[in-house]
Amino acid sequence: MQITRASDYAVRVVIHLAGLPVGSTVRRSELARVGDVPEHFLSKVLQRLVHSGMVRSQRGAGGGFSLAVPAAKISMLDVVQAIEGPIRMNQCLIEGPSCERKAWCPAHQVWAETQDAVLKILGAASMEQLAAQATPGSTFAYRNHEKAITISGVSGTGRRTPG
Repeated sequence: MQITRASDYAVRVVIHLAGLPVGSTVRRSELARVGDVPEHFLSKVLQRLVHSGMVRSQRGAGGGFSLAVPAAKISMLDVVQAIEGPIRMNQCLIEGPSCERKAWCPAHQVWAETQDAVLKILGAASMEQLAAQATPGSTFAYRNHEKAITISGVSGTGRRTPG
């Protein structure tokens, strides 16, 4: 199982915005550059983040994007679900008659526990915490700060790096 590239890009962008001083506005082109995200693709991602209410879009000469809510109140789960919709490890976990086997299927409980664990872990990771944990020397540097912020373990391609 793997999240989409759109979710990965969205997490990069929101962590970057969370690391900026409150009220900072960043142009789409700058977000694309620091996140190593194709600008045309980023437009779609930003549109979903704005629609979710966690990112604000401001038009005009001084316009750009900023967080619409405090970074401490945005979890990684919020970001992923803004892009993907509700996380479902399997169709049988959807409420109602989604699967006629769920009452007796031995795998159903494993799927449910897996989903609960994923939701718990992603829900516990706040964008404020992730931005604060970003350290210089990692492979993915955000260059829009006085002091570079990097995301540990994430390369410019979005692939996990060893170590």
